[in-house]
Amino acid sequence: MAMGNSSRARTGPTPEAGSLSEADRPRRSVPWPKPLEWNATRLGVRAIVKRQRMARAPTLATCPLVLVVCLSGACSLVPPSPDAHEPVAPSGPLPVGAATDLPEPTKWWESFEDPALDRVMEATIDSNFDLAGAVARVEQARARARIAVGARLPMISASLGADSFDVPANAGLGAQLGDLGIDSGVFDAFNLTLPDRLDLTTYSLGANFAYEADFWGRKSHAARAAAAEHLAAEADFHAARIGVLAETVRTYLEVVDLRRQRDLTADLVGILEEQEVLAEVRYERGLTEIDHLYEARRAVVDAQTQLPRITGRLADAEGRLWVVLGGYREDVERGLPDALPAVGPASVPSDVPASLLLQRPDVGAARERVQAARYLVGARRAELLPSLSLSGSIGVLSTDTGEWFDADQWFSNLTVNLLGPVFEGGRRRGNVALAEARLDEAAAAFGRAVVTATSEVRASLTGLSSSATVVSLLGAAADEAAAEATLQEQRYVSGVGDYATFLAASRNHIVWQSALAAGRRDLGYARLALHRALGGTSTPHADARATLGTPSSPTPTRSDSR
Repeated sequence: MAMGNSSRARTGPTPEAGSLSEADRPRRSVPWPKPLEWNATRLGVRAIVKRQRMARAPTLATCPLVLVVCLSGACSLVPPSPDAHEPVAPSGPLPVGAATDLPEPTKWWESFEDPALDRVMEATIDSNFDLAGAVARVEQARARARIAVGARLPMISASLGADSFDVPANAGLGAQLGDLGIDSGVFDAFNLTLPDRLDLTTYSLGANFAYEADFWGRKSHAARAAAAEHLAAEADFHAARIGVLAETVRTYLEVVDLRRQRDLTADLVGILEEQEVLAEVRYERGLTEIDHLYEARRAVVDAQTQLPRITGRLADAEGRLWVVLGGYREDVERGLPDALPAVGPASVPSDVPASLLLQRPDVGAARERVQAARYLVGARRAELLPSLSLSGSIGVLSTDTGEWFDADQWFSNLTVNLLGPVFEGGRRRGNVALAEARLDEAAAAFGRAVVTATSEVRASLTGLSSSATVVSLLGAAADEAAAEATLQEQRYVSGVGDYATFLAASRNHIVWQSALAAGRRDLGYARLALHRALGGTSTPHADARATLGTPSSPTPTRSDSR
C-alpha cells in the first residue's frame, strides 16, 4: 500500500538528557515474583524452555477457521510465563513520570560509620561517567518503548500541496483524444478551439490517515516486549549503580589500608634500625654472634623494600579511586583518613530471607528479558497471519485557492487492504524460530542469575562470619601486644628491663597492628560483598524469617586497638 509523506507526532513530554530522578523513573507494571525455592526448575525456566512450539502456520484454506478461533480469545500466540504475573503494555503514550517498583536506592554504605567514605560516595554519585552512561541507556530504552506504543495508534498527518502541469495538446491526454477520433474537426463543430498546450494548476488541502488493525496482537506484543526491555534497562541501571558504588567502597578501603600500612611500615623500619644498632654494639662487645647482626640487617632491608612497594600500590589504588570519582578531587584527597574506623557489625545474620534476592537488579533484569522475549515470540508469530490495513485522506481540491472553503470542492478516498503471506522463502518462520531461541537463551540466563544470586549470598554470609571472627581474634592479640609493649616500656624506663626486650615488644605490637588493619580491610570487603549480593540493601535483621542461611557465628568483639 502506497502512502504519502507523513510525520508522526511525538507522544509524551521529552525528559531532560541525562536526568533520571527517582520521581521520573518509569514504574514497573509487573510485580516481582513471589518468594520461591530458588531452584531454576521451580522458577518455571524449564517450563519455558520446554514449552509447546507453535503449530504450523495456517494455510489459506484454514484462515477463516483460524480467524474465528483467534477472535474468540481461544488462541494465544505468547508462550507461557514463568509465573502468573505478566507485564502490561501501556495503552497510550508512556509517561515520563512512571517509575518502577525496584527498591529505592539506599545509602547502605552509611553502615560503615565512616564520614569520609560518605563524602567519597556522594562525589561518585555526582560525577561518575559509568552512571551517566547507564542513565543514557535507560533513556534509550524509554524512547524505544514510546516508539512501540506509538506504532499501535493511527497515523494522522496534514497535507498542503500544489500540482501543476503544462504539456503540449498533442501529447498525453490530447494524444489519447486523437486516438479516439476526437480531433480539431470535432472541436470546430462545437465551436471550440483546442489550445496548443494544456496548462492546469491544482491546489489541495487535507488530512491523511493510516491504521493497521491489530487483530493478532502483533503490535501490542511488540509494545509489551519494548516495555519489558525498558524495565530491564531500569534494572541494569540499578545494577550498574551498585557495581560502581561497590567498586568505590572497595577502592576506598584499599587506599586507606595502604596508607595505614605505609605508616606502620615506616615505624617498623625505625624500630628495626634501632635493633640493628643494638645488635652491632653487642657484637662489637662480644656479647653475641655475627649471625644475630646479619639477621638484624636483613630485617631492616626487608622492611625498607616494603615501603616503595606499598607506595606504588597506593598510587595505583588512588588512581583507580579518581577514575570512579570522574577525575582527581583535591577536596576528597584531603579528607581521606589514615586508618579505617574500628567498627564491626553488631551481629552476623545466620539467615537471609529469600525474598531479598528479588531486590537484586540483575535478577530483575533477567526476568524482564524473559518477559520481553515471550512477547517478541508472540509478535513474530502474529506476522504469519493476515493483516488488515486502512488508509485514506479527506480535504478540499481546487484550481483556485479562493475556493478552499467551498463545500462543493471537498474530496475523500479510502483504501482497505487485506494482506496474507503466501510465499517468502521461510523468512517469517525463521524470525519465529529466532525469537524462540532467544527466549530459551533468556530463560537460561534467568535461571543462572537466580542460582548465582543464591550462591553469592551464601558465600558472602560465610565470608562475613569468618572475617568477623578473624578481626575479633586479631583485636585481642593486638590488645595483648599493646599491653606488653607498654609494660616493657615501663620496665625499661624504670631500669628493670633491657632495651632489646622493649624493642622486641614494640616490633611485635606494630606487626599485630598491621595484621589488625588488614583484617579490618578484609572485614570491610566481606560486608561489601554481602551488600552487593543483596542488591545494595542493608544487612537483614537476624530474626527475619529466612530460607537461605549459613551456620551462625558468635557475635564478634569490637576492638579499638590500632
